[in-house]
Amino acid sequence: MNYFVVGTNDMNASIEFYDALFERSGLNRVSPSDRMTYWLGEDFAFAAALPFDGRQATNGNGTMVGFSVGTAEAVRQFHERAIELGGTCEGAPGQRGPRLSAYVRDIDGNKLCFSD
Repeated sequence: MNYFVVGTNDMNASIEFYDALFERSGLNRVSPSDRMTYWLGEDFAFAAALPFDGRQATNGNGTMVGFSVGTAEAVRQFHERAIELGGTCEGAPGQRGPRLSAYVRDIDGNKLCFSD
């Protein structure tokens, strides 16, 4: 995957949420415009964007972005941190198939998965 974009209705709140969530991840924030902010890794980009058409941002039913965070402890830390930042739990850390995973919704309702 090259990049993933989630919609937001409040860019400042989204930046605050994702800056804090990714603070120890090594991703770098770049804001090329007022409507889009990226968090960039070596071969990966994640972005929050105000919809180009000017309409309300919504999340898709069944749409989810997954982050491989490396360890079971990191899964628990990301899940806990996202909830501390105002996200909501969609599935506590636990073994799901071959991986330990946890699920949250961000402050705009976008579903995120953290797995080891």
